[in-house]
Amino acid sequence: MGQVMLAEEKEDNKPLSTLWEQHGGLIIAAVCLLFIGLAWVMGRNDQDMLEITFFILAYLVGGYRKAWEGLETLFKEKDLDVDLLMVVAAAGAAAIGYWLDGAMLIFIFCLSGALEDYTMEKTNQDIASILKYRPEDAVLLKDGGEVKVRAAQLQKGDIVLVRPGERIPCDGHILEGHSAVDQSSITGESIPVDLAAGDKVFAGTINGQGALRIYTDKGAEDTLLARIIHLVQEAKDELPPSQLFVERFEGIYAKVVVAAALLLMVAPPFLFGWSWEATVYRAMIFLVVASPCALVSSIMPAILSGISNAARKGVLFKGGIHLEQMGEVSVVAFDKTGTLTEGKPKLTDVLPSGGSSEQELLTLAASLEYLSEHPIAKAIVNFAKASGIQMEPAADMQAVPGMGVSGTVSGRKCRIGKKELLAGLDMEDAKLQAADMLEAEGKTVIFVESEGVLIGMLAVQDVMRAGVREAVMKLKSMNKKVVMLTGDAKLTAEAIGRAAGVDEVYAELMPDQKLALIRQLTGQFGKVAMVGDGVNDAPALAASAVGIAMGAAGTDVALETANVVLMNDDISKIPFAISLGRRTRRVIRQNISFALAVILILVVSNFWGGINLPSGVVSHEGSTLAVILSGLRLLR
Repeated sequence: MGQVMLAEEKEDNKPLSTLWEQHGGLIIAAVCLLFIGLAWVMGRNDQDMLEITFFILAYLVGGYRKAWEGLETLFKEKDLDVDLLMVVAAAGAAAIGYWLDGAMLIFIFCLSGALEDYTMEKTNQDIASILKYRPEDAVLLKDGGEVKVRAAQLQKGDIVLVRPGERIPCDGHILEGHSAVDQSSITGESIPVDLAAGDKVFAGTINGQGALRIYTDKGAEDTLLARIIHLVQEAKDELPPSQLFVERFEGIYAKVVVAAALLLMVAPPFLFGWSWEATVYRAMIFLVVASPCALVSSIMPAILSGISNAARKGVLFKGGIHLEQMGEVSVVAFDKTGTLTEGKPKLTDVLPSGGSSEQELLTLAASLEYLSEHPIAKAIVNFAKASGIQMEPAADMQAVPGMGVSGTVSGRKCRIGKKELLAGLDMEDAKLQAADMLEAEGKTVIFVESEGVLIGMLAVQDVMRAGVREAVMKLKSMNKKVVMLTGDAKLTAEAIGRAAGVDEVYAELMPDQKLALIRQLTGQFGKVAMVGDGVNDAPALAASAVGIAMGAAGTDVALETANVVLMNDDISKIPFAISLGRRTRRVIRQNISFALAVILILVVSNFWGGINLPSGVVSHEGSTLAVILSGLRLLR
């Protein structure tokens, strides 16, 4: 009974712990603001002790985490950072009686940190997402029987059995069997590939309609899928240069301000004959006006506004750094299948011959393919249904592995499939030339024969998404180089590349080759944005300056690995995202320049203009408000 109650208590506490993990920063900022408000009310009612008490609570709640992090950096890494400087500036304001000003500095910095946690948080789920593509179990053929083992235990030389619909657990080659294998997760090919004895297969791909006996060529740790996992992890661990610059700048800024404040607390009485009281007062003003509040606010409101603007238009940025990086992109690299194209084959051409009509050709073809689960068969059947074709029951159905199907429709013996299936059929040169032309356009040609006569051809292709060419032209007008990287066949890739208007096409690429090309393009032209949707795109997405995933069509791995997600799979939003990134960088530069100029003016005025602490705080907070409002321009 006690165990049951304990479990219930844990369940009850779980929502609270989750709430704290997700929103702890904002809760702290809200409580800090509440204490500041209570202190202000107590001060208005001459409750001095309560006023100070609430101010102290505001300092403790809002500043303890930043103070702790700053002290850890100071003692463990022997370095100063902006967190500690901010707390010291606020404490300095309180030390000379300006509690409200110091508390507001703490609150603004606390709120900024909470918002930064929300927008800059990086996902750590990509490796776990990739792992789900690797089956946990495998059927090992051993000593004349079947043994169920963990896929991770497979070694080179093992022979495994893969039944229809199962994921292939190893990299190897087929010993026995025929099947259409969906390799889109690895190669990016949209249409399953008909494979037979001697053909290579990859771990994580999906077996089609036939059982396969596979010889394992590599151990589990050396499979292509395992290499993808490693490449993603390696690329994600690389910090962008801008992040390194910000970290260096924080340390330098904090050290300079603290050193200057200490010097100002000691030198003036000896150099200028100031009283110690005036010296401490001026040093405290310096700490307040030189605090980095305006500098911090120069960046985050602009970033948040840009991210919010993009989200309203269906572009999700996972962090502010990616919005900045987007503005610096020189090359946009597209995957083909599922990115430039819809990822599902469709019937594009119906070419009857031998005196038959389109209706007759579609009726025979769809009737033969009606029960098939092959994507090409589905494309033919769906087209026939949309055209109002009434399909006839097919009899004596027989599959010719890797070639096609034969059967009887309305008493007529028919066959449908590849050209090789009809090898003995006499076909006119004109028909063969027409088929070659269709294949040159990247289409898969299907032949239909009835009673020894060719009655027509059907062409199937993964069609291009609407608006792709317009988006590519827009990118090129922005002086961006546009390329296509795909694992698909060269003819198919070049046909789609021509239709889309890209500058260059790289075909028949494996995931590691895509990654190498991203690095090559980066070295040649500068920052690269990679747009993809599949597991095979994950290493390239992770290694590019900005990885962009298709939100609806994309796999979990692509969505987790990418820095930007197109929620509606709308390629036309990429030029908008680049323009927004440019605007964001421009606004941030303006804000930083303004904040530094105000700090410089206030510091100089502190020693030569004789400003007092209230006017210094008002000016400083005014500059903070100005840069925040400037950042909010990006909401438009």
